[in-house]
Amino acid sequence: MFFYQAIQRNAIVQPNTMATSFGERERTWLEVKERIAKFAGALAGIGAGKGTHVALLSLNSDKFFECLNAIPWAGGTMVPLNIRWSVKENLYSINDSESSILLVDDSFVEVGKELLTLSDNIKQMIYIGEGETPAGMLGYEELIASTQAIEPVAGSHDDLAGIFYTGGTTGFPKGVMLSHKNLWSSSVCLMSAMNINVEGDRYLHAAPMFHLADIGIGYGTVIAGLSQVFIPAFAPGPVIDVIQEKKVNHVLLVPTMVTLLLADPALKDADLSSLENIVYGASPMPEGILTSAMEKMPSVNFIQAYGQSELSPLISVLQSKYHVLEGPNAGKLRSAGQPGYCVNVEIRDEAGKAVPVGEVGEIAAIGPNVMMGYWKNEKQTTSTIIDGWVMTGDAGYMDEDGFLFLVDRVKDMIVTGGENVFSAEVENALSMHPKILESIVIGIPSEKWGEAVHAIIRLNPGETISEEEVAAHCKENIANYKAPRSMEIREEPFPMTGAGKYKKNELRDPFWKDKSRSIN
Repeated sequence: MFFYQAIQRNAIVQPNTMATSFGERERTWLEVKERIAKFAGALAGIGAGKGTHVALLSLNSDKFFECLNAIPWAGGTMVPLNIRWSVKENLYSINDSESSILLVDDSFVEVGKELLTLSDNIKQMIYIGEGETPAGMLGYEELIASTQAIEPVAGSHDDLAGIFYTGGTTGFPKGVMLSHKNLWSSSVCLMSAMNINVEGDRYLHAAPMFHLADIGIGYGTVIAGLSQVFIPAFAPGPVIDVIQEKKVNHVLLVPTMVTLLLADPALKDADLSSLENIVYGASPMPEGILTSAMEKMPSVNFIQAYGQSELSPLISVLQSKYHVLEGPNAGKLRSAGQPGYCVNVEIRDEAGKAVPVGEVGEIAAIGPNVMMGYWKNEKQTTSTIIDGWVMTGDAGYMDEDGFLFLVDRVKDMIVTGGENVFSAEVENALSMHPKILESIVIGIPSEKWGEAVHAIIRLNPGETISEEEVAAHCKENIANYKAPRSMEIREEPFPMTGAGKYKKNELRDPFWKDKSRSIN
């Protein structure tokens, strides 16, 4: 169960079936397999063999897909970089992961050059865009054309396949280490639970491909033999157009994308007859948005996948049959579904003991998809994985039918537009502004984003500050989506516990008092 194994199978059982479609370009599974094997040979030729970490900074494309498979084929480790992060954040990820090769497309050529200048780790850059290869870089197509295909480098299913960076509770991103077995087991379980296994069906990569939500679900469709359709990035119009033109059957959308899709006037007259499933995940879907989507797209099935990077990412699935308002399967719409195949889930109290059905506690999960740990971070690894179980940091309960219901977060994480933002990251950035004495960052309800980042700031004596000034400062240090969308200035000290910790719940509660749960 190596990550690239599905490519090999598809090239055998359906060699002439369309594998990838990007714009006007289409390739068969046999062609894609040969290109992957050749690029793997090119990587090996420049020293990117076993133990080498290769970073990717690119929008969605068929070439990105090929690279994700070619890197482990060559024995290397993939390190997908967040396209929304600042240069400083991705520089940290490159240096921390010890990536020596960086792949960039047209959108990130200049950023790549800047990273090359700032990092001592990067030894070589490869251009995977559509134009002429920039000076100082190797060209992807030239490498494929001039290199012989190689067989996959021998290894173990437990070898490190990828390092995936997520928000850090200490203000720094954490590298989640996932093995081939981790990724395969999660994707197989997702594919089985969603019943998406019809060869010849088409899956659209509309969500960003660096994100484990798309990798997990998207790769499940590769295992199932589905054709892969790509658009560079999500926008409602292009998604609607591609679904119609290329007869897409399945797509993953984060809740914010569903909201934007519903607001697009083109949806009303769109021909979505080919679309069978919309999978949503990465953050909870507001119930009002979900019911509206079900009403406006009655022929489409909805499936929720809940998880996190540390679990590759599957925890649970709410199947389409429970997305109903009436009948015997009604009443589960607000849940995150039942534990996925191969995943065991418990709800635990503060002492680590399982609680009875219906009681709230921290969600813990175990299975073959549990991460190998955090890269070079043993302390956080041991605090997250307890006796093989991942402590998710999400609070919830399980009903008598085994359905999970999320109610809050144990750790200070905000999920905005499907992206995780740890409050410590934003607080760390704010602390570097000379006018700011201290700050507390919380998540507040947002109709558009699910949750929005809100900063409560105390200034140094005699200082004043504007929202524009705060936003400009944050943009220099963290990704734009992490920057506060709103802020308030506070003069009195923040409430504290007897142990000297801030009582964030007292500051959050007023924003959530009319909500049925403390996450949105």
